[in-house]
Order: sequence, then structure tokens, then C-alpha cells
Amino acid sequence: MNGAGWAEIAFTVGVAVVLAWPLGAYIARVWQGERTWLDPVFRPVERLVYAGCGVRAERSQGWVGYAASLLAFSMASFVGLYLILRFQNLLPLNPQGFAGLSPHLAFNTAVSFVTNTNWQSYAPEATVSTFAQMTGLTSQNFLSAAAGMAVAAAMARAFAANRGEGLGNFWVDLTRISLYVLLPGAIIIALTYVALGEPQSLLANVTAHTVEGGRQTIALYPTASQEAIKQLGTNGGGVFNANSAHPFENPNAWTNLIEIVSMNVLSYACVVAFGRIVMARKEARALVTVMALFVLGASAAIYAAETQAPPAQVAAGADPGVNMEGKEVRFGAPSTAVWAAATTGASDGGVNGMHGSLMPLGGGVAMFMIQLGEILPGGGGSGLYGMLVLALIAVFVAGLMVGRTPEYLGKKVEAREIKYAMLAVLILPLSILGFAAVAAVLPMALKGLANPGPHGLSEILYAYSSATGNNGSAFAGLTANSPWWNTTLGLAMLLGRFAYVVPVLAIAGSLAAKPKLASTSGTFPTDGPLFIGLLIGVILIMGGLQFFPALALGPIVEHFQVLQAVAAR
Repeated sequence: MNGAGWAEIAFTVGVAVVLAWPLGAYIARVWQGERTWLDPVFRPVERLVYAGCGVRAERSQGWVGYAASLLAFSMASFVGLYLILRFQNLLPLNPQGFAGLSPHLAFNTAVSFVTNTNWQSYAPEATVSTFAQMTGLTSQNFLSAAAGMAVAAAMARAFAANRGEGLGNFWVDLTRISLYVLLPGAIIIALTYVALGEPQSLLANVTAHTVEGGRQTIALYPTASQEAIKQLGTNGGGVFNANSAHPFENPNAWTNLIEIVSMNVLSYACVVAFGRIVMARKEARALVTVMALFVLGASAAIYAAETQAPPAQVAAGADPGVNMEGKEVRFGAPSTAVWAAATTGASDGGVNGMHGSLMPLGGGVAMFMIQLGEILPGGGGSGLYGMLVLALIAVFVAGLMVGRTPEYLGKKVEAREIKYAMLAVLILPLSILGFAAVAAVLPMALKGLANPGPHGLSEILYAYSSATGNNGSAFAGLTANSPWWNTTLGLAMLLGRFAYVVPVLAIAGSLAAKPKLASTSGTFPTDGPLFIGLLIGVILIMGGLQFFPALALGPIVEHFQVLQAVAAR
């Protein structure tokens, strides 16, 4: 640890927060349907989409209609992507000659990308064709991110409404966010990546001649364009198995900085946009502060852990000074720490398997950040609405403490909203702990584990945490490409996305119908240190719902080697 490392972490997080302000102001205009500087280019395309799809842009939907549209779109996206993956061998742009994916792998992958999780149970460069990557997976990197941001836009309108009847139009939100936010952002970032050395090619591979006189086949993809939306949409799911640890996806320090910043900037920007629409800029700053504090805290803990020598090597007399296992030696421990915190606090974007190489404290922090609910800063849109759910719980707790009906941003918070909020947050521990408990004693699940004992249990818990949290990162050592893991992880992803989003939209519908109240001297302040501290406490408690009960699985560790021996037979 040194001052330069701490400064690098602070600078990286600070750049994302600072850029969020102008980007958030722009997103607010997009959410509200106002004119932007891109209108001359995209307004005709927008109208064409509405006309071709029969969308009545002026029609606002209630929360049931909005949720039904989201679910219908996601189901159609799943079916389309599933078919592309199953039959990629019959489709064009398959210079690699890859066969179609197995039914359970196609199910897992289609669910993964539709839910913005981007978990990969496969090595992309050895499994997925160029057509499937570009047409199927990259399209969902745009659309699943846009769907999450659409829900955030609906929440913003709910808080801004005064006895409103609708939350906006899902199809309009999906179209405008894709056209005006994600597409131009991805184009600019992709061109930057190409200029900085990332490949962009439709060739299957190139052949290199090594200094020893041998031949090496190097896989190629349109990497820069995929990498741009992978990071901007907080997707993860790179074109190479190593993800952003691969030099084609992340060749130098500049691309590394851009990738970390772009991974988080939309999440902060959505909060800024929310503050502008609801006319609550101070409250938005409080939410951004909580997000940034958690990312900084997690980065600091991981940095401190990863700059220590591994105890096993010290005991063996081979003290390397720092833990170099799994580190990006090109960029150093500070970059590794802030990347790990940013990916687990967001919705991946990540480096497959890197978290499994962290020291126990670093890996535990990464897992805990996911189990907080992907809100710090979260995915594009999901971070905002996840934070708002916890903010409602926080003000409700404050109201109980002082004996007043709680309010948040001019809306009374009553039993209906809290019931929906608790339904949303309890999905996480139910899915994480439920699936993990079954997998920990089931022989067909244990066959996928390479590590016996406590770390094997950690791999199981991390996998279901990552799937339910729609994160997509993993501890290396778990072979997930089997019917059990592909199916159950896919189900966990569905629960983590839609069993959370539907209650959120129900909250939005309830709040929109309420009158907008002016604050009084008795209103609990939600823009200062007291609220920030209360919200941090609620977040830690909610995260603890799955992290600490997981310790109850501890006794199973004693029987882990026996169970794995049974699984091997």
C-alpha cells in the first residue's frame, strides 16, 4: 500500500462521479422526451420504430401495463436469443464452424443476457459464433440495459407525479434510451478502444509465427464494439473467456481506466437524472454519496488485503511481499482493487475468475457487495431503483422511531409500499441461500467443484449470489456448464431480475397515484448526514440477510470432502 495507490483508487471513482453530472442532465432530458442535440439524427429513426411496431408514444401505461410490457419484451428476447444460440451452426457469420449450444447452456446464456447478468458457463472464443455474438449477445447488451434504465425512468416519474395515473410508456423508454443514450455512447467508446489498440474484425482468427518457429492461432472478434457496450451497459460477458483480463479486451492503462469509469458512470448518472426530474438534487447527491462511499470502502478493503503476502507462502518461507495470484500485473493492485469493487458493486462488466484469486478478505468483500443487491452503484437503472427501495425502508424506520407517518420526496410511505419493498429485498436471500443450501449437499452439483472444503462452499455461495444479483462474475474453480448449474443459475437470474422489478414497479404505481406533498418542519431530512448514515445502516442490514445466515451453512463444510467423494463416485 502507498499513497499513489490510494490516489489512483480515489481518482478512478471520482472521475466516474464527476462525469455522471453532465451525463445525468442529458439522461433526464431523454427520460422526459425533451429535445436533445441528437434529435436531427435519431428522431426520424424513433418515429419509424414506433410506426413499425404500432407504438402509441403519447399513451402512458399504469404499473401493471408497464410491467407486462417489460415481461413480454424479455420473454420474446429470451426466445429469440435461445434459438440463435441453439442453431448458430445453421446461421451465417460462423467462420469458426461452431456447433449449436446444448439446450441447458443455451437456456442459461439466453437468460443471462436478457437479465443483464451475462454469466458465462462457456469459453466464448471456443463456443459462440460471430453472428451469435453480434446479433444475439450484443443486442441484448443494449436492450437489457435499456430495460433496466426504463424501470428507473418510471420510478422517477412516480415520485414527480401528483396523483398521476401512469408511469410513461415502456416501449418509448426502451427505444429512446437505446437510441439516445446507449448507442451513441457505445459508438464513441468503441472508436476510442480501436484507437487504443483493441481489435475490431470479422475474421475468425489469425495465425502468428512464434520465435521458436511454431504456429499459434489467435481468435479474433469485433472486440472493441462488444467491449464498449459490455462496460457501458454494466453487462459483462466479453468475447474472450478471460474478459477484460484479456489483452485484446483491455490492452493498456488507458483502456483500463475507461472501462472502469464507463462501468459505473451510467449508474451514478441515473441518480442525477432522477434528482433533476423529481426536483430533489440534494437528495440525489445523498444517494450518490452513499454509492461512492461503499465503492471506496470496498476498494480500500480489497487493496489492503491484496497488498499483503499470502499466509501460506509466508509459512513456506517464500514471502513474495504481496499477493500476486490473479493480479493484473500490467495495472497493479490499486487497479485490481477498484475493478473488483466496481464490478461487484455494479452488474459485472468484469474479469472472469479474478475474484476467486483474491485473498479471503478481498473475496469476502466482493461477495458481500453483490449480496447488498447490486446497488453500489449497481447496473444502469437497477442501482437507482434498488437504492430507492432501501431509501423507502430507511424513512419508514425513521418514521417509526419518531412516531410520524414517513415521507420521502413528497410522497407518504405507507404499508403498501413497504410490503412491496420487503417482497423485493427478500427475494435475494431466499434465492441465494435456498439454491446454495441444496447445491451444497447434492452430488450432481458437487461434481462441478474443483476445490474441496470451505472455498468450495464459497464458490457455491458466490455463484448463486452473482446469479441472483444479476452480476455475472465468478470464483474460478466452479465448472458450471452442466444441466444442474446452468438450469438453477438461470432460475436464480430470473428471480433476481423480475421478482425484484415487478414489486418495484408496483411501488412506483402506488406512489404515482399519491399527492405530492410539500415538506414541513416535521419532515425527516433526506439530504444530510443523518439520512446518509441511516441508509448505510439499512443497506448493511439488508445485505446481512444473506451474508450472515450463510454462516449457518458452515457445519456442512465438515462433511464437504465426504460429499465430494460421493459425487466423484
